[in-house]
Amino acid sequence: MSKNVLIISASPRKGGNSDLLCDRFLAGAREAGHHAEKIFLRDKKINYCQGCGVCNTTHACVQKDDMAPLLDKMLQADVIVFATPVYFYSCDGQLKTFIDRCVPRYTEMKNKDFYFILTAADTEQKNMRRTLETLRGFTEDCLEGARERGVIYGTGAWQAGEVKDLPVYQEAYEAGKNC
Repeated sequence: MSKNVLIISASPRKGGNSDLLCDRFLAGAREAGHHAEKIFLRDKKINYCQGCGVCNTTHACVQKDDMAPLLDKMLQADVIVFATPVYFYSCDGQLKTFIDRCVPRYTEMKNKDFYFILTAADTEQKNMRRTLETLRGFTEDCLEGARERGVIYGTGAWQAGEVKDLPVYQEAYEAGKNC
């Protein structure tokens, strides 16, 4: 059965390690016959949440930026991938801003499968736990019926492109193929 796969790349650099793993996941998903799309957050204008609370009743944000169409894509997706480099034991600011801006419609995001792609120069997966808990806080605690399907750890990758030489490069492809 074909799925609608949405990959959110929060890498600040095109061709960065987490972005490359997104491309591999994308290739695997497409090869398996899924409709798959990658959104590169750096190319989008997404303002910070202003905490005004208007969206709590209107389910629409007062800000006019690129977020509303991205929320539509999330609602249409069966599978959502969040990919981020790990900075100081957390996801990068672009992904956190994106998650914060899901407030207007997060109650509509039901029964989604999630994959997380985390990359870091650090070689220890255990040091990415805090980042993973940040993402799980959103998916497990805020989204009804969310299912975590996999975590792809790109550890030991500092310079852009280093992840291509690691087993995780193939792992990302296989995860996309089997999502």
